[in-house]
Amino acid sequence: MRAVSLQKDLSLFTFKDLLEFFPYRHIDKTGICPISEITPQTEYIQVAGRLTSLDVSGEGHRKRMTATLKDATGFLELIWFQGINWIHKTLVVGHEYLVFGRVSFFMSTPQITHPEIEVYSPEKKDGKAFLEPVYSTTEKLKSKGLGGRQIAKLTAHLFGLLSEKEIPENLPESVIEQFQFVSRYTAFRHLHFPPDQQSLKKAQDRLKFEEFFLAQIRMGLMKSRRHRYSQGVVFEQVGDLFNTFYHQHLPFSLTGAQKRVLREIRQDCARGRQMNRLLQGDVGSGKTIVALLSMLLAIDNGFQACMMAPTEILAQQHYATITSLLKDMSVPVRLLTGSVGAKQRREILQLTEEGSLPILIGTHALIEDTVKFKNLGFAIVDEQHRFGVAQRARLWAKASIPPHILIMTATPIPRTLAMTAYGDLDYSVMDELPPGRQPITTVHRYDHSRPQIMDFIREQVHAGRQAYIIFPLIEESEKVDYENLMKGYEEVKAFFPEPKYYISMVHGRQKPEVKETNMQRFVSRDTQIMVSTTVIEVGVNVPNATVMVIESAEKFGLSQLHQLRGRVGRGAEKSFCILLTGQKLTNEAKQRLMTMCATNDGFKIAEKDLELRGPGDIEGTRQSGELNFKLASIVQDKQWLELAKETTDNILKDDPDLSTIQNSRLKEYLLSQKGKTAWSKIS
Repeated sequence: MRAVSLQKDLSLFTFKDLLEFFPYRHIDKTGICPISEITPQTEYIQVAGRLTSLDVSGEGHRKRMTATLKDATGFLELIWFQGINWIHKTLVVGHEYLVFGRVSFFMSTPQITHPEIEVYSPEKKDGKAFLEPVYSTTEKLKSKGLGGRQIAKLTAHLFGLLSEKEIPENLPESVIEQFQFVSRYTAFRHLHFPPDQQSLKKAQDRLKFEEFFLAQIRMGLMKSRRHRYSQGVVFEQVGDLFNTFYHQHLPFSLTGAQKRVLREIRQDCARGRQMNRLLQGDVGSGKTIVALLSMLLAIDNGFQACMMAPTEILAQQHYATITSLLKDMSVPVRLLTGSVGAKQRREILQLTEEGSLPILIGTHALIEDTVKFKNLGFAIVDEQHRFGVAQRARLWAKASIPPHILIMTATPIPRTLAMTAYGDLDYSVMDELPPGRQPITTVHRYDHSRPQIMDFIREQVHAGRQAYIIFPLIEESEKVDYENLMKGYEEVKAFFPEPKYYISMVHGRQKPEVKETNMQRFVSRDTQIMVSTTVIEVGVNVPNATVMVIESAEKFGLSQLHQLRGRVGRGAEKSFCILLTGQKLTNEAKQRLMTMCATNDGFKIAEKDLELRGPGDIEGTRQSGELNFKLASIVQDKQWLELAKETTDNILKDDPDLSTIQNSRLKEYLLSQKGKTAWSKIS
């Protein structure tokens, strides 16, 4: 029964799972702090003292128990809101207890809520410092006698059965020597039961490096095999279409970053190996021009090109941008989305199959079986985190030799995240904005400044500009958000009455055609203000809009705030982003707002976002499966990630198949992990 509970609640099926179920911290059982030394800066503390009082007050959900713990230097309050009956039975006034927990203060008195508490016996453990592991568990498991202590006992029993040969080495000897790592067996043992802090640190370093190293090696092998064996169509020449557009129709000169990326793409496509490149660029860095020039390169070499976007709005925007850029050239471009009529669809499908349609832009309608290309040579996937791996693979299958792939994302990815989540792709970074772009001024204002903000919008509108006012949309409370949006819309209308001003409203409950009409009215300047939810986060291009007001900005994540801000600052005029919030803000919300006001650099914002939220929340990274590190963190352990990357690059440069004797145990380990044959089950 206990085995079933461990499987169900903690996913512990085998001894290997238990071995890799690491404690989340250790309590130093020799480090007892005098109560008088607790300060407001103290976070966690372990104290020992006598219980001098124990009181229960209140009824029902207001019931609470308070105890006082006293040592020679002062006293501390202990508080419980749950499990009161059981704890009340076990604690005895007058007995000595060892108490551990997070400290808070109430009326200058230190207190610990729901402390870990046990009877205090000051005997020494073999005269050494003793670090007790603390494992996460659940209330359900505790009730079945499987609390953290029982898991520690199970793990200790497991180590009694294991020897070095059950936890064999997997890193090359040269790597172990280079970093002076402890053995793998010692690292596991000391991570659970360290004799001291130094041993714990050495164990953590070894296993964090190992996690990064193995992930990098796997991706490095995939990349090196692709570079050597994957067949790709060859673009031999830079032809007439590319040159004509580049020299005669480019609306502005390219930035250094755009030129560099085009060079990388041209080199990739000329090698006879399939290109798989991730292009990340900040909002407005000019990825569309790079995409268009790459497609012209394909057409010059006798191939078709396609571009897939996640939403109809975005696909339409790409279509509008590309047709307007190509207006003076005879290159047919068509748009295929769910709302294209049957007659038009038949025509597009026929032209695509005949090979007389060089560029097709669309949504995931492009990967339907009915869409057949004569010779697809180049495929672009925009905002790739919105497409699953399986969807992208269906695009590869549209040609007998897989087309070259360019994946574009407007969400800048921190380098550490790119190395782990996208290590199997080649990636290019566009970190330069086209000339003439003015930085957007971003300010944070509280609700009471609303009248001044509306006056500012009025000034901008009188100067011929337009403004966005964005309301949050959190699906769980769609009704409330909808009400807030409607209330906000009415308030904005009161400030900007018709017929002097006109307002567009866009939200997710509208029919697609209503949404489209309202957006188009704003694009064509029939309305001066757009009140919207985040449906306009990507894909609306209105160079005349210079003000972005984000209501309840504290409810948005950093990358979303940055994407929304990117809707303004697209013309030559100075643009502004106003982050509007209530008075009560969490520390994290304050940090997000400060970051937004301090920088327009999407890469710095992405780094901060990663730091605040961790990689699990960043869209799309979970698809890669490479981020479920048990121990390592790409934020806190950046230096080990960099070292692991450098080490794997060096190993694969000299030995791309791991065929030398020095790398044999690493190769054996990777092969043994393929089938994932685990050790026997926990029973």
